[in-house]
Amino acid sequence: MATSLRHFAGLGYFPAAASSSGFTCFLRRDTPNFCAFVALRPIRPPAATVTAKASASPSTVEQHVQAVPSHSGDSSPASSAAAVPAPLRVGIVGFGNFGQFIAGGVQRQGHTVLAASRSDYSTYCAQHGIGFFRSVDALCEEQLDVLLICSSILSTEGVVRAIPFHRLRPDTIVADVLSVKEFPRNLLLEVLPPGFGIICTHPMFGPESGKHGWGKLPFVFDKVRVAEDGDQAAKCDQFLSIFEQEGCRMVEMSCAEHDRYAAGSQFITHTIGRVLSQLNLKSTPINTKGYETLLQLTKNTVSDSFDLYYGLFMYNINATEQLDNLEMSFEKVRQMLSGRLHEFIRKQIVERAAPVPADPSGKLANGLSSSPAARLL
Repeated sequence: MATSLRHFAGLGYFPAAASSSGFTCFLRRDTPNFCAFVALRPIRPPAATVTAKASASPSTVEQHVQAVPSHSGDSSPASSAAAVPAPLRVGIVGFGNFGQFIAGGVQRQGHTVLAASRSDYSTYCAQHGIGFFRSVDALCEEQLDVLLICSSILSTEGVVRAIPFHRLRPDTIVADVLSVKEFPRNLLLEVLPPGFGIICTHPMFGPESGKHGWGKLPFVFDKVRVAEDGDQAAKCDQFLSIFEQEGCRMVEMSCAEHDRYAAGSQFITHTIGRVLSQLNLKSTPINTKGYETLLQLTKNTVSDSFDLYYGLFMYNINATEQLDNLEMSFEKVRQMLSGRLHEFIRKQIVERAAPVPADPSGKLANGLSSSPAARLL
């Protein structure tokens, strides 16, 4: 990370007199309480305004770039080139709802978006200035800086193994946005050629929770393999700055740590929502706030595909333990209720079976006679 900072300082990203307190902060690795911060990069305006549109041939993309004028006082081309990095060319594989959602943020920060998907999104891409390709092979010919995998968890391995990496630049950065992290990390390390950069990320929000902006929403990332020499480290930070400038709360942690936390939060949330959906809960005229929350939780979780939920279980080694813990917790609560109920019933049985003591006058404690005949009157 220190080398990355020195690289940016050499490019003119940091003012010479600026203090670290003025920079936007990243959360340190291995800080689960999210309270420790470290200065990393300043928020800066988009480097350029980019409009990319597909030409008549689906394998080419026309770019029109209007550079932002320099404000440093030195208007020479060399100075401007050093101060303002070129926009990234980001290729997205898998262009469903989430891929389109991420593409919006990439474009807002002035970068070029190119996409490939099994479904035909050419109309959508034409309307949004995105180059659409009907094959990943054609997309990989476009000299990408970043290749972003936005496929489902279950299809990721097939997608990654089908990528023609020989068509990409040898220093391309490959990133993913899966809800599990150790699985794509190990897969990419196994499949990618050594020169490729690897960043595992998880935007912990989606089209619904992020529809009003990404401000303060957590974005988890792990720089799995990024070369410090050459331009790869700078492009890695430039890619991460997309989410930083969108206002995300940047959280750097290992893939293994992410999966431990996610199993106890995301997977449990989806599991509770799925269980509640089996009860067919309905709104009532006397809903409490808590019940409204449960109804919303159920709606949110079942709106995602079961494949996503299954992926959270199948590809996170911590999920089985959490499922077992949930089952044991439910049984423990059941035992607490049963124990209290049994105690109450036993108390009633014992009190009803015990004889009522009588005083010497022959009267019971309740004032009635103790003789059988008197009790019959």
